[in-house]
Amino acid sequence: MADITAGNGREGTVPLVKVRDLKMYFPIHAGLFRSHVGDVKAVDGVSFDIMPGETLGLVGESGCGKSTVGRAVLRLYDVTGGTIEIDGFEIAHVDRDSLRPKRPMMQMIFQDPQASLNPRMTVASIIGEPLDEHMKLSGEERLARIYELMDWVGLNREFAKRYPHEFSGGQRQRIGIARALALNPKFIVCDEPIAALDVSIQAQVVNLLEELQDRLDLTYLFISHDLSMVRHIADRVAVMYLGRIVEVASREKLFAEPLHPYTQALLSAVPEPDPESERHRKPIVLQGDVPSPANPPKGCNFSTRCPKVMDICKQQEPGVFDFGGGRQVACHLYAESMTKTAEPTGGDTGN
Repeated sequence: MADITAGNGREGTVPLVKVRDLKMYFPIHAGLFRSHVGDVKAVDGVSFDIMPGETLGLVGESGCGKSTVGRAVLRLYDVTGGTIEIDGFEIAHVDRDSLRPKRPMMQMIFQDPQASLNPRMTVASIIGEPLDEHMKLSGEERLARIYELMDWVGLNREFAKRYPHEFSGGQRQRIGIARALALNPKFIVCDEPIAALDVSIQAQVVNLLEELQDRLDLTYLFISHDLSMVRHIADRVAVMYLGRIVEVASREKLFAEPLHPYTQALLSAVPEPDPESERHRKPIVLQGDVPSPANPPKGCNFSTRCPKVMDICKQQEPGVFDFGGGRQVACHLYAESMTKTAEPTGGDTGN
């Protein structure tokens, strides 16, 4: 089956991040001798491009493989299959020594700022640790860089000698962002960076990420289940279900006219700020539970819950159908009217 490819559609632009047929399987062992009896297919053939300076939003319900994609793209996991190119360098299957010089250009902002910060280290030590590992700076240069990073993310320099437990959740996330920026990366994976924060703080952190992107020309993979925040920050959106991308489109097109039944169900659950619109909103309630990634259904992964399921959905995996402008959908509903594709497409994406 052709894999959906989240191409941007910008003619002549070389992707900063290029992922093809990414697979991340976790082995299942059982029995007295711990025999290999199967695999959890957390990511099963994901492909996408991210262009320099853009934000690709990756959405889907819990357990669909979003965070695993982010960690695999940065080679925090050894991938099962596929290729990953970042700034023209293939990192999916290189050894750790060859990967180390490339680490500064790709960083990650983690979901839980409390768990991702060492409680025994001061703010200055946390932010300065990447500098110690990858750069040779004098003590004065190191301190100046730490202060500069704290200024960028809105932290008072007087906090440099404090410990993580002395800060609020939003401040701790700012420390994590400063650490991610320390080595001047080109690409940052934001793994649900606002999920553990109060609603009142979430907008501040997202606005900070946007300001830093504009100032430093950063490229983001923004992983989230909060569709309202994805709508605010992302240029394009890729929708995942059970280890695969089922639809990708520009933010405007996806929210205005979702095509895949799963995307339609997701967006129907988003509350409307207008009371009149909210009164007439009719959420699509999906029946049943998400199948196990260790035993996905035959045919389309969504066939067991899809309100528009057909017989072919239960027998055959859907191809990828191209609607132009970088919009692609993996669904049998469009088999007759569209052309299958497996490559990024040209045209205006609405960015």
